[in-house]
Amino acid sequence: MKRIVLFLLTNIAVVAVLGIVASLLGVNRYLTANGLNLGALLGFAFVMGFGGAIISLLISKPMAKWSAGVQIIDQPRSADEAWIVETVRKFADKAGIGMPEVGIFEGDPNAFATGAFKNSALVAVSTGLLQSMTHEEVEAVIGHEVAHIANGDMVTMTLIQGVMNTFVVFLSRVIGYAVDSFLRKGDDRDSGPGIGYMVTTVVLDIVLGFLAAIIVAWFSRQREFRADAGAAQLMGRRQPMINALARLGGVHPAELPKSMAAMGIAGGIGKLFSTHPPIEERIAALQNMQSQG
Repeated sequence: MKRIVLFLLTNIAVVAVLGIVASLLGVNRYLTANGLNLGALLGFAFVMGFGGAIISLLISKPMAKWSAGVQIIDQPRSADEAWIVETVRKFADKAGIGMPEVGIFEGDPNAFATGAFKNSALVAVSTGLLQSMTHEEVEAVIGHEVAHIANGDMVTMTLIQGVMNTFVVFLSRVIGYAVDSFLRKGDDRDSGPGIGYMVTTVVLDIVLGFLAAIIVAWFSRQREFRADAGAAQLMGRRQPMINALARLGGVHPAELPKSMAAMGIAGGIGKLFSTHPPIEERIAALQNMQSQG
């Protein structure tokens, strides 16, 4: 709940800072003179940046269940299911969070954690993961996902995405009005925003959206290193997580729906838009950890 409040306060602070900067630079007077209500724009940017991100967060768990076809383990029907539930319970207790829901989904090796709140999250593992890894390696992957929950990564990533969305919406429309005003200089007709505004806004929404995605992906990659370290701490040693990553590096992790991709286990080449660092870098980071056996 604290992170939800932080999320709201951060977005309000971003909007307030944008308003203050605009006032200090005289941008508000320029925009008002050209027919743009700065207060209304700030409110619009806030709603668009905050609203979409928080709704996505709140529906993340039911959407994950539906899109990945997760079967929740209410009553274990096999020794493997009982072991998975008990492993999640053990790590949740050790991490100081409420017991997450536990599920299994069909597919190639992968796992994910999602949910808006630490004490009511979801941890799901694929059948491919269970079939291709040892119990110790699966345990490390589960520890990684529980670490995501304990670190509040779902809310943190939503917070960052919301802040980026707010900036994109605000800046694209401010610049759009400036371009439109320049193109229509000397035009006395007062017919509202023209084609310059509409084209500029659409183009900047795309361009700034790509830049925002790069920033969000960078934060996501840093969060993966922390979750790997968290798994090592929960298990009391780093080698099982190293082994699990090495095995994942030799297979093709399952494709997860976009809304869950940043919370899963994935390898591949580290690129600007990648939510996960290369497997080699993650293994190197674990090997360089101190005080873990």
